[in-house]
Amino acid sequence: MRTLPIDGSPALLLSFDFDGTLHDPSGNPPVALSFFEAIQLLRTTRNAFWGINTGRSMEHLRQGLIESRFPFLPDFVVVREREIFLPNPVGRFVPVLPWNAKCDVDLQKLLKKSRKILKQIRGEIAEHTGAEWIEQAGEPAGIISRTDLEMDWIVSRIREIIAPASELGWQRNSIYLRFGHKGYQKGSSLAEVARMFGLGAEQTFAMGDSHNDLEMLDVAVARFIACPMNSVEEVKQHVLAQQGYLSNSSYSVGVVEALGHFFQ
Repeated sequence: MRTLPIDGSPALLLSFDFDGTLHDPSGNPPVALSFFEAIQLLRTTRNAFWGINTGRSMEHLRQGLIESRFPFLPDFVVVREREIFLPNPVGRFVPVLPWNAKCDVDLQKLLKKSRKILKQIRGEIAEHTGAEWIEQAGEPAGIISRTDLEMDWIVSRIREIIAPASELGWQRNSIYLRFGHKGYQKGSSLAEVARMFGLGAEQTFAMGDSHNDLEMLDVAVARFIACPMNSVEEVKQHVLAQQGYLSNSSYSVGVVEALGHFFQ
């Protein structure tokens, strides 16, 4: 696969969450064909660049693109909510090293400094829940709960333990949570992508459905923000509070609806 050709410099930046926003696991196809038609139209009429901003790893996202039958590649991807990749001329995604390297160094330093707090949180989870603690390459500290309600309790306890002024943050998507640096999340990563393309918040659109999308669903990052009907309630209220758009449809059909609302 390759990216779509563009005539001139990008004038509009579109950022989409993947799971729950674009990708419907029960859909056939998982991403509506009308989405790709809308992207092609916006490329032609508005010189729009577009990308996926996800909590998935790079390898997991590649699998998702194949499963979802993407006819062309996005112009950028953000994976693990923090790492930026751009496709090269032969369609291979390569890391944006200055950003990704600094992100990794800052994250490792923070996790090392936060060992005692993370140990306390891990002990609370083991004592009071049946959630699983995760430590693996690329995911140095994370949690998988059994239910959304259990994760609600875990997040409430984390908020009590971690001081608001701390740089230690977390990203939640349903029953999954990963700890990270507050300076590196979907919002800051999207702002960096916009800067790389010579654009700002005024030329940026963002759409997502879950808690880990909240930082990019902010008018300080993207003037145009939206969420599909299947979004969690907190995201819906967050978007509406900023005069964003709540689609009447779910998943990629709702995405097309939102694009039509803002960019007829």
